[in-house]
Amino acid sequence: MHIRPYTVEDWPRIWPIFREIVSAGDTYAYDPEWSSEQAQDVWVEAPPGTTVVACEGEEVLGTAKIGPNKAGPGSHVATAAFMVSSGARDRGLGRTLGEYALEWAREQGYAAMQFNSVVESNHAAVRLWKELGFEIVGTVPEAFEHPTLGRVGLHIMHLRL
Repeated sequence: MHIRPYTVEDWPRIWPIFREIVSAGDTYAYDPEWSSEQAQDVWVEAPPGTTVVACEGEEVLGTAKIGPNKAGPGSHVATAAFMVSSGARDRGLGRTLGEYALEWAREQGYAAMQFNSVVESNHAAVRLWKELGFEIVGTVPEAFEHPTLGRVGLHIMHLRL
């Protein structure tokens, strides 16, 4: 498995992953009715950010986007988002993408990384980010409409780089 920069030819292989994860409705506050073009506009980061894919051969197993959390006075803090196909889970790909994102952010000179909305019931993600050094600095109560649990909180997670 290797991680490389996204190219426009990757989108047809990312789109099914994006659609699967967003349609499940339990981890991302993205609209499951978005078209492929709308999803691509949201997922593919413009410079100074980047989007990457994790591949085995030509198969895209996962993807990440990394860039500034906010513009201007907040641009020294990075953010990132990750998606792994259901067929590639439990193989350490999320951790590998997370470590890649942290290293990329450090190399780019970011002072910290912040996740703005980690669904509190996404225990695997919360556990992984804590293992990588992130802290929960706050939780917005009932900010996410989970399809089976109802309204759950969104964690804000932070790590100084």
